[in-house]
Amino acid sequence: MEDIADRTARVRPDSAKMLVTRMEAGLVGHAALVERLMIALLTGGHVLIEGAPGLGKTRSVRRLADGVEGSFARIQCTPDLMPSDMTGTQVYRQESGKMDFLPGPVFHNLVLVDEINRAPPKVQSALLEAMGEGQVTAGGQTRPLPDPFMVIATQNPLEQEGTFPLPEAQLDRFLMHVVLDLPDETAEMDILDLVETELRSHAGGEAPTLDHATLAAMQEDVLQVHLSPALKQYMVALVMATRRATEAIDVTDRIRHAVSPRGTLALASSARARAWLHGRDFAVPEDIAALASDVLCHRMAPTWRAQAEGHTSRTIVAEILSAVSPL
Repeated sequence: MEDIADRTARVRPDSAKMLVTRMEAGLVGHAALVERLMIALLTGGHVLIEGAPGLGKTRSVRRLADGVEGSFARIQCTPDLMPSDMTGTQVYRQESGKMDFLPGPVFHNLVLVDEINRAPPKVQSALLEAMGEGQVTAGGQTRPLPDPFMVIATQNPLEQEGTFPLPEAQLDRFLMHVVLDLPDETAEMDILDLVETELRSHAGGEAPTLDHATLAAMQEDVLQVHLSPALKQYMVALVMATRRATEAIDVTDRIRHAVSPRGTLALASSARARAWLHGRDFAVPEDIAALASDVLCHRMAPTWRAQAEGHTSRTIVAEILSAVSPL
């Protein structure tokens, strides 16, 4: 007779595939985004999605929320947003004569922070604690957030007036920073057909395909994915190239702030998750190369001179990937 543990272990990859298929069915041309959202889900990380309005950023998060068991909340950031609007506030109960805490929208399993760069620094600071520590301090008391807990933030590259750029410490809390481009002609037609089909359809919402117990087991599986010593050395070499000149490349004169050790750890955990999603129990250099830009770029800052010359974090990381070869 088949062991229950073996049968459960076999079901976990199927559950992941079902969730990926379900998300991709409602998103056109966003296979890479779906993969990165799944990687963040499997590693307990947070994601920052950047793109022009109308590219499906919010839609992608809602598709993920619909497929995973748990609560979901959306926070629309504005310049007048207060930390208590996100974390919660103390209210006086006249009938009991006591102060009670009303939890804010951050006390959910999946939190969408829309247009995060419109939130003032105090709100960003409160979110920093939630993302980094999995807790919220309000009213002089620290309260744990639910498990699992995941933040997906969005920001637009347009209309920068009245915005508050995220500081490096806040950016570093995101596992990945995904940048979306405008679709091509074929994808645009597919989007039109998809939306028209949805408008004509009146089907009810589907039940979540992934419960908390299965997700926790999947996260444990990801931790068991093997990283060879050579692959670890490859990741370290990529990060070191942002800090000092190496035999392969010297870009230090274009980098004002290099990648921290958290970048190496994020790259390792992301590579494990991607390997698991592709049905492997070991990571390969292709996993590192596919994710390096989204994992490392927001953790480094080019110099003003480099920006004036047309260099960005992504072009610099692309140069490093071309120059540094796997061992």
